[in-house]
Amino acid sequence: MNAITRKIELKLSAEKAFEKFIFEFNNWWPKEYTWSQGKLREIKIDGRKGGLCTEIGPHGFRCDWGRITKFTENEHLQLKWQIGPNREPIPNPKNASDIRIKFNDNGESETTLEFEHFNFDNHGDGGEDYKKMMNGKQGWDYILSRYQKYCVD
Repeated sequence: MNAITRKIELKLSAEKAFEKFIFEFNNWWPKEYTWSQGKLREIKIDGRKGGLCTEIGPHGFRCDWGRITKFTENEHLQLKWQIGPNREPIPNPKNASDIRIKFNDNGESETTLEFEHFNFDNHGDGGEDYKKMMNGKQGWDYILSRYQKYCVD
């Protein structure tokens, strides 16, 4: 299966773009794309290798939806995407796809974010349909447009 790839241009430094992506994740990630939806308390990425990607919902509900596998501050992030085709959590990272994000500093406070979501075959039978869904307007296009808009505001 091929990967989903996107490139977006940002009018800020790679350091600032990285900071907004990782440490301000709760401010831009679409709440409708969480298990808690409107009752979401926090969604975050623990910015370090081995760090967890976590959602905190009502009554202390916690769901880990990913784990950082590679991390270079202000430059690169890779994680296991432990959300399945039916939006269920995937406890075993061997059954999860992967996401790679690079922040390329173009100088003068401009950055190109390179995004790649791959290894959909790890999801099993529903992997190809999942890839098609995430490759559509309501998938990564929508999610990354939220991030890009947040970087402008």
